[in-house]
Amino acid sequence: MHALRSDAYLYDMNEISANESSDIRREIRFVLNSETIAIETCSPSDTLLDYLRLKKRLTGTKEGCAEGDCGACTVLIGRIVNGVLRYETVNACIRFLPSLDSCHVVTIEHLMRGDKLHPVQEAMVTHHGSQCGFCTPGIVMSLYALWMQNPRPTQSEAKRALQGNLCRCTGYAPIIRAAMAVSCDPERDVLTVERDRIRDRLAQLDDGRRVEGDGFTIPADVDDLGAVLGEVPNATVIAGSSDVGLWVTKQFRDISPAVFIGHLDGLRGIELSDDAMEIGALVSYSDLWPVFEKVLPQAIPYLSRIGGAQIRNMGTVGGNIANGSPIGDLPPLFIALGAIVYLRHEGGVRSLPLEQFFIAYGEQDLRAGEFVEKIHVPLPRADAILAVHKISKRKDEDISALTAVFYIGLEGEKIASARVACGGMAGVPKRATHLEDALIGAAWSEDSLRDAAKALSSDFEPLSDARASAEYRMTVLKNLVVRTYVDATGGVV
Repeated sequence: MHALRSDAYLYDMNEISANESSDIRREIRFVLNSETIAIETCSPSDTLLDYLRLKKRLTGTKEGCAEGDCGACTVLIGRIVNGVLRYETVNACIRFLPSLDSCHVVTIEHLMRGDKLHPVQEAMVTHHGSQCGFCTPGIVMSLYALWMQNPRPTQSEAKRALQGNLCRCTGYAPIIRAAMAVSCDPERDVLTVERDRIRDRLAQLDDGRRVEGDGFTIPADVDDLGAVLGEVPNATVIAGSSDVGLWVTKQFRDISPAVFIGHLDGLRGIELSDDAMEIGALVSYSDLWPVFEKVLPQAIPYLSRIGGAQIRNMGTVGGNIANGSPIGDLPPLFIALGAIVYLRHEGGVRSLPLEQFFIAYGEQDLRAGEFVEKIHVPLPRADAILAVHKISKRKDEDISALTAVFYIGLEGEKIASARVACGGMAGVPKRATHLEDALIGAAWSEDSLRDAAKALSSDFEPLSDARASAEYRMTVLKNLVVRTYVDATGGVV
């Protein structure tokens, strides 16, 4: 059971439970709509969705898939990031309660004032954007987040905001029309009116101390994270929970002891130089978007196909690497570019080429007590060819059957350098070194690349699974070698 104290905005921040030391807090504190919440007892695997529906009876947030796919559970989470209060959509079904410390949780119930609909809701009604209504609250929250960021979105921006919301019966045309038609006086928007007060409230809640609960820890800062992992070296480290959430909801795994790190601004930075970028482990896919637009535009279509907006807001670069999945989206791109991963522990930092981090399926070179701190990624040369491919059954919001990234340098009509990295073709993200050898020195021509693609049989022996057969994976990968040439030269496949 949850032990709660709810006093709206009157919570006394000087009140500290008798069982708390000066350095450790024993309760999670956050704001839910207009109510300040303090939870003294919860499990690390308790989800926000269950809390909203079962404890608070806020049933506008629905459970559809319990894996962050359908968007029916979409809510907004506001957090102060580098001094700015930022709201993002997340999937409540895979968001754990301890990750909400010092956050503002906003549900569909908070949008209305009395019996008056919010302008986003009015637009959905006017343009007939709802039929059965089950998915509608999540869609409204996604459109609300879009309006907050961009009051005059283009149609493509509206579609991208809705990638993570599945609607079975309405059809998306009226929903898109509603998104384009939203007209809102900021004075009618509750978060606009309350923003300063909420920011001050969250700043009060964040007292800078470590939080310890039953089976979980929330470190005070990055240094404290090193200390925590020194004490509990085999803990489950949880950043965005876009992957770990499914361990709980689908695999029913025990994730204790857990360490929640999504609040650590010290791991969220991005530094750009003329020839490289350094990306903190907690940089989300959404955070990467403006950076990629500036320095890696070739990868934007690829980035846009990682989950929906909710997953891109939750998922992190470090998490995508640390979980070691052979179909993780970012490792093939970063490996092809020659990335280096920095692994931090209580006593210092070590680094190694990212491709060496992945040892075998389910096994990474991550020692007890270490965590991914940042990734150093060289930027592609302006005269080089960078082709990034993702193959999946569904275009948007789907797991890869395979990925392939080609980074090729030319000298005249010859291939002078080649780095090719693939996901889904082996138990780990892996370079195609035999293909690289066959490409280097070869003529830059379709026939030459088609002939070099035969070397892939020496690089990979893919498996057959629910996503694709081994034969399909190999055939498609060989075709992608040729497609890289065709796309680069403006031809037609």
